[in-house]
Amino acid sequence: MQREQTPFQRIAADFAESRLALAGLGVLVLILLIALFAPLISPQNPYDLAQLDVLDSRLPPGSKSGDGLTFWLGSDDQGRDILSGIFYGLRISLGVGVASTLCAVIIGLTAGLCAAYFGGRTDGVIMRVVDIQLSFPAILIALILLALLGQGIGKTIFALITVQWAYYARTVRSTALVERRKEYIEAALCLALPPARIVFRHLLPNCLPPLIVIATVQVAAAIALEATLSYLGIGVPITEPSLGLLIKNGFDYMLSGKYWISFFPGIALLLTIVSINLVADQLRDVLNPRLQK
Repeated sequence: MQREQTPFQRIAADFAESRLALAGLGVLVLILLIALFAPLISPQNPYDLAQLDVLDSRLPPGSKSGDGLTFWLGSDDQGRDILSGIFYGLRISLGVGVASTLCAVIIGLTAGLCAAYFGGRTDGVIMRVVDIQLSFPAILIALILLALLGQGIGKTIFALITVQWAYYARTVRSTALVERRKEYIEAALCLALPPARIVFRHLLPNCLPPLIVIATVQVAAAIALEATLSYLGIGVPITEPSLGLLIKNGFDYMLSGKYWISFFPGIALLLTIVSINLVADQLRDVLNPRLQK
């Protein structure tokens, strides 16, 4: 007799049906490992000014520095190894994207559940705030906030949280409203269970599948938005460059033949965003019960 699959095993089996999604997952895991172990595998610490030499600036890929270090992907205008800069830049880009998404999920999840469960004036106030938030472009809100607050990783994360939480609040509210009309919620209300138990033991688990999909997509969106803000010079500080800032550093040299300064960080950013989107697309199909065979 064949054992029945657990929900996790079913999700893993369905996810593995797409070779493209598996390839994206493999690339994403590799990128995460590179970001995690960047200090151990990087040829150079790009944040240590003592290791930088202006005489090594703008060297093409494969060149050697004055102290014998090989710049496999070339160096930028500050003499920073591009490969090391990418490794450390991935840490900042992924860290900012994941941290802002997690915080935004918590805020949006709480707001959406409160709006759906309590309804009435609570629902009206929360959703009007959400509507106002979503009526403005995300990059415009982030630009205004960072123009007022200044540069910094913490300030960038705060700006990204501000522009993201409304997406989760609306998604959770719509899902929770559907679940709230079902019989098991009515039974829990008839049993006079505490509201916290109804929300966290019954409503919350059924709101997680669409939330996971949106959160995965929004990580990629947050990374892209952070790169845009850093490219514009108002995101992370220049002393701790992310991928967006690395791309900006080489923009002025693109037409002079020194393509590598922007090209390789751009490829790293592209691979990161594409791999996350491939995983998110497959998760959307796997977690959508209407698409189950």
